[in-house]
Amino acid sequence: MTTSSIGTGPGRALIAVYALFSLAAGARAAVQIAGKFDEAPLAYSLSAFAALVYILLTVALWRGARRLALVALGIELAGVLIIGTASLLDPEAFPDETVWSGYGKGYLFIPLVLPVVGLYWLLRRRR
Repeated sequence: MTTSSIGTGPGRALIAVYALFSLAAGARAAVQIAGKFDEAPLAYSLSAFAALVYILLTVALWRGARRLALVALGIELAGVLIIGTASLLDPEAFPDETVWSGYGKGYLFIPLVLPVVGLYWLLRRRR
């Protein structure tokens, strides 16, 4: 099995979703940072970080870089769980939402489900 096999079949849909989330999170972070960074610097920086993780995942999956994709998926899942929990326990620390706030509720919880699907896909494709 070649490493590029992770970008075939349902893997292509995963790449497309990560590409879309890269654009959405990146645009959101750019607007927030450019227009009102001083209002919630932590939240906006975390949105930018999420966008970078999504870009990394898009490229890693597209190029068939399995190990890099696994690491990035782990970072994404940890981020969603940590930021999601922190945003619920201490809402004052997050005066505005990040991509991962409330486990991604602003994105229909897709940020919570997506890394689980990605990990399942990569681990299932392993020999």
